[in-house]
Amino acid sequence: MRRGTTAGTLLALAGLWGGGCGAAGAARRGATVLFASGADLQSINPLFGQHQLARQVQKFALLTTLARYDSALTPRPYLAREWRWSSDRRELTLRLHAGVPWHDGHPTTARDVAWTLDAARDPVTGYPRQSDVAPIASVRTRDDSTVVLRFGTPQSGFPDVLTDLAILPAHLLDTIPHARLREAAWNSHPVGNGPFRFVLHEAHRRWVFAANPDFPVALGGPPRLERFIVVVVDEPTAKLAALVAGELDFAGITAAHAAYVRRHADLAVLEYPLINPYGLIFNTRRPPFDDPTVRLAAALAIDRQEIVDGYAFGFASVADGPVPPLLSQYVPVPRLPTAPDSARALLAGRRPRFELLTVGSGEAALEQMLQARLEAVGFDVSIRLLELSAFEDRVNGPRHDFQAAVRGLTGDPGLGYLQPLGGVTGIPVPRDPAAAQRVFAERLPVAWLYYARGVNGMNRRVHGVTMDVRGELVTLHDWWTSP
Repeated sequence: MRRGTTAGTLLALAGLWGGGCGAAGAARRGATVLFASGADLQSINPLFGQHQLARQVQKFALLTTLARYDSALTPRPYLAREWRWSSDRRELTLRLHAGVPWHDGHPTTARDVAWTLDAARDPVTGYPRQSDVAPIASVRTRDDSTVVLRFGTPQSGFPDVLTDLAILPAHLLDTIPHARLREAAWNSHPVGNGPFRFVLHEAHRRWVFAANPDFPVALGGPPRLERFIVVVVDEPTAKLAALVAGELDFAGITAAHAAYVRRHADLAVLEYPLINPYGLIFNTRRPPFDDPTVRLAAALAIDRQEIVDGYAFGFASVADGPVPPLLSQYVPVPRLPTAPDSARALLAGRRPRFELLTVGSGEAALEQMLQARLEAVGFDVSIRLLELSAFEDRVNGPRHDFQAAVRGLTGDPGLGYLQPLGGVTGIPVPRDPAAAQRVFAERLPVAWLYYARGVNGMNRRVHGVTMDVRGELVTLHDWWTSP
């Protein structure tokens, strides 16, 4: 397994941007902010990958989306300064801000929007939310600042995918066949149009972005930070040590470490809601979870409250489905009890054996809790820890080479993450969110565990930070540092 940055090497890396250890080192960084990631960003191209932080870097740093959610999850204009629906709700006309340059000087135009949406709609591209752009029947440009989307059926609301899919530069990518976009040179040296420019990527170590002095005032103007750096730190203890030592400004921390971080006067703990359900995902194409009785037995064996209390230390709530109650689309379903005797009865003396895949390099405490509960009712469980890209390849890749996996789902307010899960588990999921939630409850392609809450440690020298259901970087443009 390839390692990211450890606590011992963070100090050496910090010297590259004027940092150092302790409060003095953090102060010397000035308007440069270091943000820890547990894994490399997987892909900076929004057409690929599902890494949660990568998607935020794409939307809030390097690139722009047509619209953005406000704190009430209402879509607001961004790259699109306004939009209008036709009377039959089948045509959406978006008018773009003029004068938004790509970082190489070319203007952002309607052609970029059309190319990006058409690439996402093409199945050969492999866009993870392809089902969300499938309702778009056509995309046409009326002029350099006007794009018209035509839908096959009337739309009830603004498409969530237009707040999530960042627009790409057609002039740099349109000569590449969609099937080969994963190989594009742009992916390793991206040119964006957002508030931060790409500077450097060292694989499995860091991504460096610098403020874009030409970011238009209409979209907020240049950011207040000079540099934003994502540092890869895959060991939770190393991440914590670097945060406390002042070598990092932000680090996602385990709930168990929150009290320790709060004891440091120069640090704060940010806790915030997420659309991030965790579950034990079954591959229903393969034994033993092709048998619905075995899936039910596994679900009944798990003590979810034990996980919330003993693993998440209360920074979570018990999950009963893929949609957390904080969203208006939530459909309440009967909660499965913890019933080990019923699980044993369902197995009827069988001892199903399976490999449990997960991401990580640490102690895998959650997986061990699941292993203990499942083995107590008759399962034979082995745990396999994988690096993120290997995990994604086995679980989300075309072969779906797994039996069961533990993972958190990076959700979105439009619930576009539900349908792709059908492709992973082998049980089709309908587009309608209410119907989808009923399928998850009735057929159990996933044993839901908990709804996670975000927990981030932050150096108090950084100001203007809001973290909420929209993500950790939603106010990145407005962050600033104390002198």
